[in-house]
Amino acid sequence: MQLTILGAGSSAGTPALGCTCATCVSTDSRNKRTRCSSMVTLDDGRVILIDTSPDLRQQALREHMHRVDAVLYTHTHADHLHGIDDLRAFCQINRCQIPLYSYPEAISHIQDKFGYTLRDPSHYWDLPVLAAHIVETPFEVAGVKVIPIPVMHGKIRIYAYRIANLVYMTDVSAIPETSYQWLQDVDVLLIDCLRETPHPTHVSVSESLALISRIGAKRNVLIHMTHELEYHALQASLPSNVVVGYDGLQLAL
Repeated sequence: MQLTILGAGSSAGTPALGCTCATCVSTDSRNKRTRCSSMVTLDDGRVILIDTSPDLRQQALREHMHRVDAVLYTHTHADHLHGIDDLRAFCQINRCQIPLYSYPEAISHIQDKFGYTLRDPSHYWDLPVLAAHIVETPFEVAGVKVIPIPVMHGKIRIYAYRIANLVYMTDVSAIPETSYQWLQDVDVLLIDCLRETPHPTHVSVSESLALISRIGAKRNVLIHMTHELEYHALQASLPSNVVVGYDGLQLAL
């Protein structure tokens, strides 16, 4: 398998509108972050997408994406959901219905706000053709076992996901003790890292590093970063087993 970071940015993206800080004016592509999302490409070419950011179309063009076989939603805040309509193109190209997976409240939100996307296949493919599934225990997607891991995003419970020995954990502020059972023997961890200073609904750099130390993954990648974190400055401050994620980074699993 291979994981590709589609977007490593926070809800505002980087450059941030109207900002002239060193990160925002940088010409280094690793400082240009679209909204947070990733895709896992299986050996047979099938693609599992994690979240549909508002930048999905741009990300898909950049990465030459031609299919999406399933979507795992971590939660339904706008920066992780509002690219859902762009799934239409993959339904059209492959003439297939795409399954979506998440926790009950997230699926309910999608049904309420984007109900037009939840429809059975027909002769018309002018809208997304999606099917929503509530998952609360390990399940299978495209022949791969996926474990939903409850984590806290401020006061709301959302999902991290484990796929084989990969864990994808964005928008986390705390991990319930009962969730650590799913975080053992992890090879690759992608983890939220919003900014240097504390935030009520996201871990900061120091908090992210503390979670990395406890989980003990072999390779760790920081994601969901604001423009306050400049790529080179942050990378220089990190231990050898932690790297700063960036749009387009590919990880062999």
